[in-house]
Parts: sequence; structure tokens; C-alpha cells
Amino acid sequence: MPDSCAPRVSEVRIAEEGAGPYGIAAGADGALWLTLNGSGEIARLTVEGEFTRYDLGAPECGPSVITAGPDGALWFSRLKDHHIGRVTVDGKAEAYPVPTPGSGPYGIAAGPDGALWFTELNSDRIGRIGVDGETTEFGLPVEGGFPSMITAGPDGALWFTLNQANAVGRIGVDGTVNLHPLPIEGAGPVGIACDGEALWFVEIMAGQIGRISVDGRIEEFPLPDRTAKPHAIVAAATGDCWFTEWGANRVGRITATASGAYEISEYDLPSPASEPHGITVGPDGALWTALETGAVARITP
Repeated sequence: MPDSCAPRVSEVRIAEEGAGPYGIAAGADGALWLTLNGSGEIARLTVEGEFTRYDLGAPECGPSVITAGPDGALWFSRLKDHHIGRVTVDGKAEAYPVPTPGSGPYGIAAGPDGALWFTELNSDRIGRIGVDGETTEFGLPVEGGFPSMITAGPDGALWFTLNQANAVGRIGVDGTVNLHPLPIEGAGPVGIACDGEALWFVEIMAGQIGRISVDGRIEEFPLPDRTAKPHAIVAAATGDCWFTEWGANRVGRITATASGAYEISEYDLPSPASEPHGITVGPDGALWTALETGAVARITP
């Protein structure tokens, strides 16, 4: 019998295969904003299904992760041409070069200081860019760490994953860095999110969800399918996070129970091999997931 408590999942086809989308974020205008990493575009999708694409003038720039900025615009990483992009809600785009050549900007998030903070995959740095475009870079005490996703924490700092250094990092707005090694070697952390109390992250290689408190205490929760390759994660509420399973074509949810334990649920996506990547809470309260094969999934809890 069907599970009457399972969320409703639907898909909206938005692009040709190979265009994306990859990253997704809710904008200040009440719409979803997406990166089309295969075609070098940014797209806007309303909850009613109206869809608009904006050409960045650089088809090979590789727009990747996107976030709402403190200025009402959307900010995103351009992984392949090493820029940080900005697009207003009426579609006007501009780009700022990252000072370090070949840096590979990837994760990006709004910080508590009114700036955007981003990771540099290739250069072991964390970057800060003001809404005026001024950029500062901070070196990390690791070589080949592959800093990946980043988010603002509940302690006034930024927290990020180090995919190849097997750690979660914290950087204060003054540039002070602390690293927290993960218990399992080769876990491959990627996505990270804040639920208002702690940080939650996914381990793409170990098939686990992790939780780290601001004092550095780490808990790990194995997925039922350890080969699912969890990729991105978003907090819907305290102790309630949703994540994508790139390798298993599912979305998952981890929630706190009344006893204080955590429960994991997983839900199949309608189209096979749809490659779920970014995930966000939409303006309508549903979860929206970017499917790299050319669609967006809407999950209504």
C-alpha cells in the first residue's frame, strides 16, 4: 500500500539535457533561481511554473552554486572561469574575477557581515566579496583540501566542508580558521547547512549525514544506502534537514524524534537517473531540488 505520510513529489522540465540546472536558491522576489551550469545561464522559476533564462555572455563559465545576497540580488560562483557572479531579480548580470588565478570558486553563502563568502576548490582559500565587488582571500592551513560548500553558522562565523581533507572548517569574519577532522577517513564532506543551532553536512563517499555543534562535537548518521552519494543539504527547521542523494536518485530527510534520536527517510524521484544536486526551501514552503538532467523537483512534505 502507498505511504500516505510520504511527501508529494512532482517535476517541472525547464531545460534541455546537458544545460543543467545545478544550484538552486530562493530569491527575495519570491521565485526560485537556478544555475544552468552546462549552458552558462542563470534561470528564474516561479512557483506557478513561469520560467525565464538569462544569458551570462560566457557559455563556458560554469555557474555552480547560487545564494540570495544581502542586497536583494542573487550571487553565484562561476567555477570554470573563476569569477563570482551577481544577477539582479530583473536579470541584469555582472561578474567579478577572483584574485587567485585558477581558483575554482564553488560554494557561496551570505555572511553575517553583509558580504558573500565563497570557497576556492583549487587554491585552499576562502574568499569574501562585498556587495561592492571588493574581494579578500584567506588561506587555509591545509594543502589540497578542496574546500566545497559553505554556510553561515549560528555563532557569527562561516562553516565549510573540506572534501579532500576530510574535515569541517570554521572561519571567523576576521579570517581566523579552525579545522575539525571527521571520524571516518575518506568521508568526502560536501554540502553543509545550518539549522539555527548546529551545522549539518553530508558525506558523499561514506554515505552519511553529519552534525557538528559550534564547539566541534561531531555526530554521524549512516544512510540506509551507504552508496547513495549525498550531495547537498538544507535545513527546513531546527533538527529537520533535507538532502539530495545524487547516486541513488532520491531526496532524503533527517529529523529529530521525541526521544532525541534522529530518523532518516528517503524518497525516490519520478524520473530515473535525474542527478539531483542543489536543494532549497522554496517561498511556498516546499523543498525544491535541481535535477541536472534538465528539471526541477518539488517536494511537498
